[in-house]
Formats: sequence, C-alpha cells, structure tokens
Amino acid sequence: MSRRTFIATTTTAGGVAATAGLAATPSGPAAASSAAAEEVAAEAPPAGRVTLSVNGDRHIVMVDNRTSLLDLLREHLGLPGTKKGCDAGACGACTVLVDGRRVNSCLTLAVRLDGAKVTTIEGLAGDDRLHPLQQAFIDQDAFQCGYCTPGQIMSGVGCIKEGRTGSDAEIREWMSGNICRCGCYTKIVRAVEQAAGRK
Repeated sequence: MSRRTFIATTTTAGGVAATAGLAATPSGPAAASSAAAEEVAAEAPPAGRVTLSVNGDRHIVMVDNRTSLLDLLREHLGLPGTKKGCDAGACGACTVLVDGRRVNSCLTLAVRLDGAKVTTIEGLAGDDRLHPLQQAFIDQDAFQCGYCTPGQIMSGVGCIKEGRTGSDAEIREWMSGNICRCGCYTKIVRAVEQAAGRK
C-alpha cells in the first residue's frame, strides 16, 4: 500500500466515523431547545398550592414557595393597598390581619397560610361605610403622605382587638412596629383612641 492510498483510506474512515457521531448527537435548534428545557426544569423553584380567604373571597393559587404574603396580595391577587416599604419587617407598612392577628406580610410565606383568613385594608370597609378606625384617621387628620396609613390602620385594628388601648403610652408601645416618616404619631394615637371609644 502506497503512502497516498493509506492517507486517502484513513481520511475516508475518519469522515464516516465523525458523520456517525454527529448523527447520534442532536444539534441545531432541536438540541438547543432540549437543553434549554432541561435547564429550566432544573432551575424551576419548588411551588405549592395555597387555598386561603382574602377579605371574604376564597382563592386557590399556585405560588413559588418563596413568595411572601405581601407579593401574593399585590402581584397575584391585585390588592395594592398593602404597601411594600422596607421588605424586611422593620417599618410595618405591609401589616395585615391573618386569622385576626396582625402580621408583617413581607416576612410571612404565602405557602404557610393554607386555610387562613386574611384581611387587608381593602376588606375593612363594608356596606359603603368606612371602618371606625378609617373614619377616625380622617377625623383626626392622622396622615400626611399616606404611604404608611394602610399598615397603621391594620395595626391599629389589631391593637384594638387585642385590648391594648388602655392609655396613650400603651397604644404607642403596641403600635411601635409601624413607622410614620411624616411624624403623625400623636394624631395616629388619637385616631386609635377614637376608634376604641376612649374619645
């Protein structure tokens, strides 16, 4: 066998082997699509189904297990009254009632609330009448910019239900988790007193 024949034979055999390998391995758009699907499946966060009552309406939603109650309310249920302030549980702007107790919705995982009853600022008023504390905030002019007001009112409702309204100092103590950057604390206390029947 001459050198020329040997090189020609080897090159042909190598080409056949390479072609067979390419045929066995998906390529092009199909391969990219398959790889992308596998990557998305691997990276998809775990999700859970939650059934809960919000302002008297029953909802069944599928959410990422990391979703906060705040984001569930605002982004999934279209209830923007609950405000996102610090998103770290320090300002109280996101306060809602869960089974009658006030919670920071930014720190509460939605998947842990299966079967719970949630009340937001949108659910306080009824029969075209404001809740007594909402009316008291208006009467006492207990807000300026208004951003913290929904959380203040929800916390105030919880404070009244808990019976923490025996004095100005007690109200201030039990409302201390709600920050008002405008400094309306004195009027907020008066509004809680009015709604609690102390004024």
